[in-house]
Amino acid sequence: MREIVIGIVASMFFAVTFILNRSMELSGGSWLWSSSLRFLFMVPFLVIIVLIRHNLKQVLQEMLKQPFQWICWSFFGFVLFYAPLTYAASYGPGWLVAGTWQMTIVAGTLLGPLFFEKVQTNSGIIKVRNKIPIGSLCISMLILIGVVLIQLQKADSLTLSEALIGVMPVVLAAFAYPLGNRKMMEVCGGRLDTFQRVLGMTLASLPFWLGISAYGFITVGSPSSDQVLQSFIVAICSGLIATTLFFIATDRVKNHQGKLAAVEATQSTEVLFVIIGEVLLLSTPLPTGWATSGLIIIVAGILLHSYNTKKINIEQDKQIQFYEQKEQQL
Repeated sequence: MREIVIGIVASMFFAVTFILNRSMELSGGSWLWSSSLRFLFMVPFLVIIVLIRHNLKQVLQEMLKQPFQWICWSFFGFVLFYAPLTYAASYGPGWLVAGTWQMTIVAGTLLGPLFFEKVQTNSGIIKVRNKIPIGSLCISMLILIGVVLIQLQKADSLTLSEALIGVMPVVLAAFAYPLGNRKMMEVCGGRLDTFQRVLGMTLASLPFWLGISAYGFITVGSPSSDQVLQSFIVAICSGLIATTLFFIATDRVKNHQGKLAAVEATQSTEVLFVIIGEVLLLSTPLPTGWATSGLIIIVAGILLHSYNTKKINIEQDKQIQFYEQKEQQL
């Protein structure tokens, strides 16, 4: 399926984030610049894209309607997502951070009850609170086991405090990212497309990135030319190319739940791309022993998650039919 190939290529570009963040840390670059420069570089490109599509005015109007909501959830979705990831890159190889990042699937499952789903019935649209599906939770716990296993390879060389510093920021990011983005989708209410929403969130989070940049300039000085170049590459590869490719793939199969689940499962391959990239570019040793087992478990768990998603969608369709039949009886 062509869409699966597109999804895998998108994952390859997403992997650039973890590889180059680690590269910048190894060369002495500060995480303060690694995190802020990506989003500062994204602004002009996103503005140009939205301008070409003649949608910039609508973005600004939506932001002015609910400025607090935009600032708050953009902070969760972007700042509390990316800053902790770049910070964690200081304490371990990219594949370790990428593997731990898969906990975002666990987070997404647990955050479900905080959101409502709109269901179309004959009498109109009703809101149904999402529930934590037991099957998805079990698969998420399997992924969590894999995350724990990949930490064991560095357990002998890390103190408890170092391990917590390297892992806990990623856990924070794993929960902040789906929370911020889902809340922003609620705020937008389908009125903005993907590029508009990403631009709006980038603009809303800009004061925080400027503040982080200022703090970085005061504490560590200006970034090196290599760090600026690598941050620019991350902004292009991950912030623009990867996101665009992934949404193209999912949009093509959005009406076929089985194919959509298969495309979404391609995200698990980014861990493998990170391992290959770091071995080739940074001479990072291959994961061994328990870490290899953990990576296999993570990939298998994500594939199971996608398969289970298909079953959940079928159950939701049955639920919609139930509501419609009940209303017809009334």
